[in-house]
Amino acid sequence: MAVDNSSHWLAGAKPLALLPGWERCIIVDVRVIARKTLNLFVENRVDQKFRKIVKAQLDAWYAEAEKATWKNPAEIKQQYRSASIVSPERVVFNIKGNDYRLVVAISYPYQVLLVIWLGTHREYDKIDVRKVEYDKRRYADPSD
Repeated sequence: MAVDNSSHWLAGAKPLALLPGWERCIIVDVRVIARKTLNLFVENRVDQKFRKIVKAQLDAWYAEAEKATWKNPAEIKQQYRSASIVSPERVVFNIKGNDYRLVVAISYPYQVLLVIWLGTHREYDKIDVRKVEYDKRRYADPSD
């Protein structure tokens, strides 16, 4: 049974409108959460001979994402034509051609992007991209 929230006091409110004016000024560029995940992935899951190039590709993606002001999935597709829009809040980016896939969740109103999953294309083919969740053990040093 569907719940009707149309009479709720927040129904239809724009999230930024709920913030005080000074906080609205803060939210300009996308805030990327889990840069450490990107670095741990390179250190612990990428073959030594490919680390430098994969790190450079992830750093370039991070720098672009951090400066972005995406308002919707269409704006991401405009910048990254090869990105896959899985749902309004979940996007898959190709890294290093199509060798690696980066799954993120994004809140457009709050300009926050969360790294959910990163792996090879072969690994990506084995996950359900709509349901995969962040697992910090995946990026941990295997010798720990």
